[in-house]
Amino acid sequence: MNTNILQGKTVATYTLGCKLNFAETSYLLKSLIAKGLKKVKAGEIADICIINTCSVTDTADKKCRQAIRKAIHKHPTAFIVVTGCYAQLQPKKITEIEGVSMVLGAKEKFSLFEYLSNQYCEHISKISITTPIANIREYHPACSADDRTRFFLKVQDGCNYYCSYCTIPFARGRSRNASVAETTQAAKKAIAEGAKEIVLSGVNIGDFGRSTNETFFDLIKSLDNIDADIRYRISSIEPDLLTDEIIDFVAQSKHFTPHFHLPLQSGCNAVLKLMKRRYTRELFAEKVIRIKTLMPNAFIGVDVMVGTRGETLEYFEDTLNFLTNLDISQLHVFTYSERAGTKALEIPYIVPQTERKRRSDLLHELSTKKLKSFYDSQKGKTGTVLWEAARKNDQMSGFTENYVRVEAPYCKTMVNHFQNVTI
Repeated sequence: MNTNILQGKTVATYTLGCKLNFAETSYLLKSLIAKGLKKVKAGEIADICIINTCSVTDTADKKCRQAIRKAIHKHPTAFIVVTGCYAQLQPKKITEIEGVSMVLGAKEKFSLFEYLSNQYCEHISKISITTPIANIREYHPACSADDRTRFFLKVQDGCNYYCSYCTIPFARGRSRNASVAETTQAAKKAIAEGAKEIVLSGVNIGDFGRSTNETFFDLIKSLDNIDADIRYRISSIEPDLLTDEIIDFVAQSKHFTPHFHLPLQSGCNAVLKLMKRRYTRELFAEKVIRIKTLMPNAFIGVDVMVGTRGETLEYFEDTLNFLTNLDISQLHVFTYSERAGTKALEIPYIVPQTERKRRSDLLHELSTKKLKSFYDSQKGKTGTVLWEAARKNDQMSGFTENYVRVEAPYCKTMVNHFQNVTI
């Protein structure tokens, strides 16, 4: 059929979940605009609506269903396309939602224009297309700028770590990436478009290079050699893949910031074993100590999960004590939720929902104390802030290299510029 049917059609996008999803949504929207479609204006009803979903927890699934229904209500005449992790894992459930026109899996979303071209004229019919995750081998690059000044550069996709609680490998497939040279070129393009800060994003970025016989260390060395007014942040990286040479390199690099985000999940070795994680808490502590020894002002965020199958009260208290004594800056606390098809369901001990909440509240309280302590330690010190575009009560804000959020009177000429400040 004639693909000109899409010429001039308006598109609205909605994204749930991780920064990788945001980067991919941005890529999809840019590719559609390049084909002659237009981004819908605020307040208008779109011709086509794309919802890029997440499925990391049961709560995420519920939020996806809510977002889909909200988009259908807001754009009642639109052709509704649902893609992303939830679409890959639960296509049947999504097609049962009244108003959904098309469901595309992990592979198919990158051929969005072609599927739209073939199906848009058949507006009333539903179609669901997914590829078995084991058959997905392609890698598709992506980069996005958020509503501030930060760019998110996709450097890797997929995961070979089948942790007992996680469905992501079933939604994203095996680890894969572009080459160091291609990824470096993508970073240069972002810099040319105005990027001052680039966050390296992916599902398991420490596994970069598995499909190209390179390493994540090779990548960060290449990026650091770009001659530009730019800084980089490393997003979440597995502690066993955060090598000493990476830590040492960041400590003396020209462009990488002293900011780390490490998924611990549990501070109890018995629970880590149940989770099928690939490290011990002793290794995790060693990484934290090395970071703080070389970069005393480094910000360290830590992911931790509470209430997983097999986490007895004793095991949780073990985690709480470990985290209390760890020199970290903030906790990102996740409450475990049962996921169909995961090995964790075979673990007999189930933590009651009320106890999961209690444990989550305790760790959130600890996180608040950790963050306040870290911020207090930075008062009077100097840092380099990148001012962001958002304006609130005649104030603007930004982050220093070690992720301290600061505010100052709004100054339009300073937006997306670095400035040395005293905190």
